[in-house]
Amino acid sequence: MNIAIIGYGRMGHEIESIAFSRGHTLKLIVDKDNLSDLNEAKTEGIDVAIEFTTPETAFENVIKCLKMKVPVVCGTTGWLKDYNEAVAVCNESGTSFIHSSNFSIGVNVLFRLNSLLAKQMSHYSDYKPFIEEIHHVKKIDAPSGTAITLAKGIADQHPGYSGWGFENDSKDNQIPIRPVREGMIPGTHTIVWDSEIDTISLKHEAKSRKGLALGAVVAAEYIHTRKGVFTMDDVLGF
Repeated sequence: MNIAIIGYGRMGHEIESIAFSRGHTLKLIVDKDNLSDLNEAKTEGIDVAIEFTTPETAFENVIKCLKMKVPVVCGTTGWLKDYNEAVAVCNESGTSFIHSSNFSIGVNVLFRLNSLLAKQMSHYSDYKPFIEEIHHVKKIDAPSGTAITLAKGIADQHPGYSGWGFENDSKDNQIPIRPVREGMIPGTHTIVWDSEIDTISLKHEAKSRKGLALGAVVAAEYIHTRKGVFTMDDVLGF
């Protein structure tokens, strides 16, 4: 594949390395200093764009690519109020699009286990859920998109919950989330079901950004020959 990377920070460099190792070619790099390069002339021949930028810029980047019929893999979180518009533009343009709050294969297995556990725990009212996410101090959004996805997974399977709230400000029908920012931690997510008798936990601890980058490239390999809007469940065959 001929790949464009939009956002050339630590994640962009990791994606570049993974893409090369899997035999792909990097044809375009777009970062904050050359945003104007995201145009039809520069994207000609691009099979897929992989976008990891900021909540403020992601939506515009995604829409530009989709309107140019460039398939997009987007891993930026914090902009999903506009997600449905991106879906509509993708369908109108006849191209492909995938967004995930976390492209790590391990985290997507965690998403599935989280939903299964929440469904089972809906039969036991003594257990209460809690989510903690820990990331490096440079992560902008809090809580993480992954933590919000985990909370949604619980709420979708447990009739006692309908959303999430911050740990010290959550209502009885909300899953409390504790975001922690410290050091250079790539990302740790823990789901806890606690009762007076015992505690059940699910935990994923990223050792580096490599898992995110690998999942994003695998997603790019999946969508670049397809049309439509996809999720990581499609990519992984869940």
